[in-house]
Amino acid sequence: MEEKSYEFLAGRIRDLANRAYQNGFVTHTDFLSLSELSHFYRMLSSEGVPSNVHEYCGAAFCIYGGFDDAERAMVCFLPDYMDEETFLASEKAEQTVLACVHITPLNNKFSDDLNHRDYLGALMNLGIERDQIGDILTGDKEAYIFATIEIAEMICKELVRIRHTSVKCEKVSSADCNIRPTYEEVSGSVASERTDAIIAFVYHLSRSEAQKLIESEMVFIDGRTAYSGGYDLKVGSRVSVRGHGKFIYDGPSGTTRKGRLFVSARKFV
Repeated sequence: MEEKSYEFLAGRIRDLANRAYQNGFVTHTDFLSLSELSHFYRMLSSEGVPSNVHEYCGAAFCIYGGFDDAERAMVCFLPDYMDEETFLASEKAEQTVLACVHITPLNNKFSDDLNHRDYLGALMNLGIERDQIGDILTGDKEAYIFATIEIAEMICKELVRIRHTSVKCEKVSSADCNIRPTYEEVSGSVASERTDAIIAFVYHLSRSEAQKLIESEMVFIDGRTAYSGGYDLKVGSRVSVRGHGKFIYDGPSGTTRKGRLFVSARKFV
């Protein structure tokens, strides 16, 4: 599925915020990609909403993907009697916004070694749109899929086979998902926070090699194509480099005696 136009997304978000504020119930978007979430924050900034204020059109909001650091997430707008802590506690007790589906093979002995692409392809073959599915976390002979409530029900009823493997699906609490993305923490000194400098540092490349990757449109920052290596990365940026992997930039923590920045990042493994 192509990403929603940002103009449509902005209008949809305003409508959801107004409905939560005026009618006193929780509203939410579908699952948004990193670039759509990035656009949401830019939209708030352009309308004068401070970065530390999680409120829009009178309604408090939180970003929720089922677990901390989810890559795909919903923007949930809350009524005035509910704050983020209350909302998350209520979702933990009873899933009303999104659900978690646990997928396991019916017979481990004869099951394929399935990866993220296999699970996603099987869901797409059911006719499910990408914005109805959040993160897919895969482990050894199992996966957890975060989805809208309706789609989770559909998955449990209709997903019976992935590649050559017969599977069973059951809804579980998000808290039951014991798989999380794993990272390798990397730290060291760089001359600057330029995108090409940080990529070169994380993947042990030369600056010219990092720049070639950017010029070849193989680098994505928060889901958007990076066209220049000269821009400074922001703390928390998620960077994907085709052929190398993904990392989260955690920013600088000080300077060396020679004036270089001491920075750190978490590289997905």
